[in-house]
Amino acid sequence: MPAPDPRLLPYAIGDLQGCADALDRLVDALPTDAPLRFVGDLINRGPSSARTLHTVMAWGDRVRTVLGNHDIHLLAVAAGVRKSGRSDTLDDILESPDRDDLLHWLRHRPLAIEENGFLLVHAGVLPQWTVDKTLELAREVEQRLQGPGWRDFVADIFGNAADRWHDGLRGIERHRVVINALTRLRFCTAEGVMDFKTKEGLGHAPEGFMPWFDVPGRHSADATVVCGHWSALGLVMRPDLIALDTGCVWGGKLTAARLSPEPADRSVVQVECGGNCDS
Repeated sequence: MPAPDPRLLPYAIGDLQGCADALDRLVDALPTDAPLRFVGDLINRGPSSARTLHTVMAWGDRVRTVLGNHDIHLLAVAAGVRKSGRSDTLDDILESPDRDDLLHWLRHRPLAIEENGFLLVHAGVLPQWTVDKTLELAREVEQRLQGPGWRDFVADIFGNAADRWHDGLRGIERHRVVINALTRLRFCTAEGVMDFKTKEGLGHAPEGFMPWFDVPGRHSADATVVCGHWSALGLVMRPDLIALDTGCVWGGKLTAARLSPEPADRSVVQVECGGNCDS
């Protein structure tokens, strides 16, 4: 496959969650061969998890994606250290003849990407972290996920108690906080204590908490953070934030945003998603 035209600006695309039909229709509406950037949660809950992965993988160097919480959940289920949930739609991956190739590709995706002044993560960034610190911490986790002991690693990374950062954190507790922040964060305190219970929109912040991107003095505010994860938030286009989870898997829309360095030139393309994101 030829390399994407370097003159084309990338488009970032919100949570797919196995909605392969909607992805096909959205990409057909974008400039041909435009680079594609995904904010994670490629799979799960929608009807076509395996086909979604095959589609994204087939685009080769046209694509860059970060890992989301559903992607990491799949790795843990595949490793036999976590059970599938009742609403999971992972069987088509787990039973695929090329299951090992799909899992290998997925666990070699990053948790954070910096590109042309944009920082892509699935969920959010703790207020104490600069862009460089975020990338450094993400790389620590990526090395473990990509290493030979990845199955043992994913057995230990889940837990709501890992809800705050401090520079003295070491070992698995450090990695749990990093994963929780990058793949699950919605609300936090000014000190960066995370809340994992509240999934509703901005008007439902627990007392003392606020959206992570509105914490005063957030150290990553010099970049435009591009994220998904928060379907109740919906589309947000600010100079310092592009939020792209518009609930395709729940019958909402699948959204792509043109990643122009100039906020005024950032356009949006959307397609409607039917019930359970079928056409």
